[in-house]
Amino acid sequence: MVFDFGNSAIVLPPFHITVIAIIVIFLLVRWSKQLETKRSRVFFYFLFSTYITRVYTTLEGKFELWIPLGFIAVILYLFLNKRNHPSKLKASILGFCIAIYQLILQYIG
Repeated sequence: MVFDFGNSAIVLPPFHITVIAIIVIFLLVRWSKQLETKRSRVFFYFLFSTYITRVYTTLEGKFELWIPLGFIAVILYLFLNKRNHPSKLKASILGFCIAIYQLILQYIG
């Protein structure tokens, strides 16, 4: 959606992206309220879980293999750490969903 104001314009993302962003922010705020201290960590777990990286590329560059490395690192940290909270796990799974969406966009185009 584009709003033109003479020489400038405001460009908003598509409606479905805006709705998803509002739902994600609502869930993260709700889950952060469940923690007693360090409530911002839920947001960091979410952000780290959304990171994807390329692990293999052919010489011609025709095929690239991407994995959600951030989610793998966060899950390993959560399961190896003794102080685990369900809100952190929920935030990392939500980040994994966003990472899967990014992977689909990488492969489909």
